[in-house]
Amino acid sequence: MTSTHFYPIGTPGQPWGETEREAWRARQQRHRSHHEDVVVPMQQLGDGLTVVQYGTLDAAPDHYPLLAAVSRDWDPSLPGVLVTGGVHGYETSGVHGALQFLAHDAAAYAGKVNLVVVPCVSPWGYERIQRWNRNAIDPNRSFRDAGLIEEAAALMGWIASRGDDLLVHMDLHETTDSDLQEFDPARCARDGLALVPEIIPDGFYVIGNSENPEPAFQQALIAAVEQVTHIAPADAHGELIGMPLQSHGVVWGESRSIGACAGFTDARFATTTEVYPDSPRTSPKECNDAQVAAIRAAITFALANR
Repeated sequence: MTSTHFYPIGTPGQPWGETEREAWRARQQRHRSHHEDVVVPMQQLGDGLTVVQYGTLDAAPDHYPLLAAVSRDWDPSLPGVLVTGGVHGYETSGVHGALQFLAHDAAAYAGKVNLVVVPCVSPWGYERIQRWNRNAIDPNRSFRDAGLIEEAAALMGWIASRGDDLLVHMDLHETTDSDLQEFDPARCARDGLALVPEIIPDGFYVIGNSENPEPAFQQALIAAVEQVTHIAPADAHGELIGMPLQSHGVVWGESRSIGACAGFTDARFATTTEVYPDSPRTSPKECNDAQVAAIRAAITFALANR
């Protein structure tokens, strides 16, 4: 099924220009506080972590500190683990799952791995519960060519400057009903395309990098998360979000080549997590717990198989 009139901005079949982007931006309202939800909790982290400001997002009149938590007792002989959340600002458990891991789980890995955790890559989008940045660009297609937008460029540049030996990269995401209700219609309107509705998977799943899939690693994450929340079943075509199911809860998709955050490092073990917070079978806490379970499983597997 397709629709030619499905979004209030733009002309069907014609990509947006700056006028349409301005109209879209005017519709975006602040619903929550990056400072209260992210900055303050990071300021309260324990002694084993150092909070680093790796950049500033200038979105006049707003200016957001871009923050990461790094292991204080950094040991170059240990493998590195990068966790990113909030690449899509509206995907709440990515942000709060990363913060929960920092507050309650990170200390257990002191002396085992070097941690770099970036809970909220896109603070403008977080405050507005929005997938895109303020220029109507998808951050999770922008981690290439040194970063196509400020959010991506700041993180990529900082990580490159550090030269860390990263073994793991976990990029925490959600798939939500608002994908169907708002973000897919907006994307198709922006690009002048017909809208073809997709099926939102009910449950947790992971998208492994098809360019380096590491099947056993992806399966280990699913096995761990299955103890916390339900895993998304395949649709009638044996797929999740249009990609063939490789194993229970696992699909493979392009990562580095499309500019996805999970593909911009050389980490051997990398994935994009996805959880469905709108399911009647889960809760916000369970979604956060699922993200944390995936991080913990990733570190355990990587250390055992490095």
